[in-house]
Amino acid sequence: MTLVALLGFVVGIVLALTGAGGGILAVPLLVFGAGLSMAEAGPIGLLAVGLAASLGAGMGLRSGTVRYKAALLVAAAGVVCSPLGLWLAQRMPNRPLTALFAIVLLYVALRAWRRSRCTMDAAAPRRTPPPCRLDLARGKLNWTAPCARALCCAGLVAGGLSGLLGVGGGFVMVPALQRFTDLGTQSVLATSLAVIALVSMAGVAASAATGHLQGAVAWPFALGALAGMGAGRLLAARLPGARLQQGFALVSGLVAVALLVRATA
Repeated sequence: MTLVALLGFVVGIVLALTGAGGGILAVPLLVFGAGLSMAEAGPIGLLAVGLAASLGAGMGLRSGTVRYKAALLVAAAGVVCSPLGLWLAQRMPNRPLTALFAIVLLYVALRAWRRSRCTMDAAAPRRTPPPCRLDLARGKLNWTAPCARALCCAGLVAGGLSGLLGVGGGFVMVPALQRFTDLGTQSVLATSLAVIALVSMAGVAASAATGHLQGAVAWPFALGALAGMGAGRLLAARLPGARLQQGFALVSGLVAVALLVRATA
């Protein structure tokens, strides 16, 4: 179990250094490092990512950067779709599931590389206002039907991928919140972590209820991830963000290629 805890420690460091999408490496590490199948690794990855995201979301709530109503709405939609993704994952052959995960990981790698070349706050000007707009006087989002619809759709996608691939969905939620709202960077990240925490833990509960969560592997991995999160936060302040994103993109790309080779071998 020492190896599993070390793998979790690596995931925690990656999460702390690269943000909400870093947890996508949890499943490949379990596949290659612990010899698990994709379906076995998914719920364990969700537990680790969910606990780490809960820590980050709690800090965001304390600082007032989490838009909790938006997070609850998105998470509710995600929880609806997460069991469906989990059901599909348990019935899909391992090779197609591995190939699908590799394609998603390649997308995450490309997006991280692009993000490393421009900061989140330096995005191109919007041509049209987003459906969810912040009322500066009240400090709250103005809720409209288009706003609720856009956030629900994002939650459904994040929840489905969470159950299917064992990922938190940060790589979906962060760009979705950036596109559909005019929230600042810290609020986007904190709200995304809150959604990830809620959706991930719902997926973990569903996995445990159906007997698909291997507790002997899951808990050492998750505790290692929490320890890695703490260590990673100490390193993050000393390392340039752009270089971290580039490193994450390169590692993710290499892991995606290795998964594709494994799926087609």
